[in-house]
Amino acid sequence: MTHSTRMDTQTPYLDGDRNWRDTATRYALLPLRVFLGVTFIYAGLDKLTDSAFMKSSGAGSIGETMRAVRDSSAIPALVDLSLKNPVGFGYAIAFGELAVGIGTLIGLLARLAALGGALISLSLWLTISWANDPYYYGNDLAYLMAWLPLVLAGASVFSLDAAIRGRRRQRAGGYR
Repeated sequence: MTHSTRMDTQTPYLDGDRNWRDTATRYALLPLRVFLGVTFIYAGLDKLTDSAFMKSSGAGSIGETMRAVRDSSAIPALVDLSLKNPVGFGYAIAFGELAVGIGTLIGLLARLAALGGALISLSLWLTISWANDPYYYGNDLAYLMAWLPLVLAGASVFSLDAAIRGRRRQRAGGYR
């Protein structure tokens, strides 16, 4: 019996010897990474440029938002902590979202950036969107779940992490 290669699963145009399933698997998290990176950059910039948000009181302010959710949050003590300095907390969230978004989008320290995104989403779920009923009306839990594959897998393609790993391998191979 002769061995035959299925033509529908292999192509020379996709990463050398790999078949299309391997290639699809390799790039599977890229759309999620781009979406989360762009979204978190946008969220951070939106907060930083919204003059109403970066205030301790008033309509649309971080302080007013935190006071409104304090009694319905899963962890009121976390909200109380943010209320000690609402503007500082607002800046911390905004700069955290920017750092997470940039790190995720360019793939630099991608697992750490994804962990940061997961922690931001977790804190927002436990405070801001905890009282949503049914739970799936709030998006923070969905964002938390979206970050977890990137925490586990990192950024294997189109990333600075991958470029750095490739350079290290190249150097290690050159010294043998």
